[in-house]
Amino acid sequence: MNNPYEVLGVSETASDEEIKKAYRRLAKQYHPDNYVDNPLKDLADKKMKEINEAYDEIQKMRASGRNYYGSESGSARGGGAGNAVYTRVRTLINAGRTGEAQIILERVEPSARTAEWHFLAGTIYYRKGWMQNARDEINTACSMDPYNSEYRAFQQRMNSGYSDSPYAGMNRNSSECGDDTCCCCCQQLLCLDCCCNSGRGC
Repeated sequence: MNNPYEVLGVSETASDEEIKKAYRRLAKQYHPDNYVDNPLKDLADKKMKEINEAYDEIQKMRASGRNYYGSESGSARGGGAGNAVYTRVRTLINAGRTGEAQIILERVEPSARTAEWHFLAGTIYYRKGWMQNARDEINTACSMDPYNSEYRAFQQRMNSGYSDSPYAGMNRNSSECGDDTCCCCCQQLLCLDCCCNSGRGC
């Protein structure tokens, strides 16, 4: 079976809700009712079966505490103790507990930070809406491990402007502006408009 996350077009660090949304979108697109008397019916049926199997596989993996596909070696996930740390961080990210995940990740010594570390850091920044930081970390992860399909898929989605995160493009800290948002600009324009309309001049 193909990587179920790739079948649904989501990252292995995607939240359960993001996975469900991706599944529903694809299921609606390839539903048999859309291909009645259509020459592509057989292909659509095959795709629908693949989508269902992928979703079921992800549900089974996560129910058993596994957050990524395949039996990867320790070196692929950082190795040794780092492997356990990164697995824990992924679990927290999937649960939406990015603050806790970031604290644990930042405890890793700089000299021990692998491509997986930078990928997870980028994912956390992405969830927080800190898009420039996220791009920097994802690019670093890809340069350190250029053959990792998960890292490259995430990098491509970011470069194309695609977002599968409900927090993309916004900073949930209302006192600050995200790197790629226009909130600061809008606030400044509104303040300027208020000053102009108050008779104080522009």
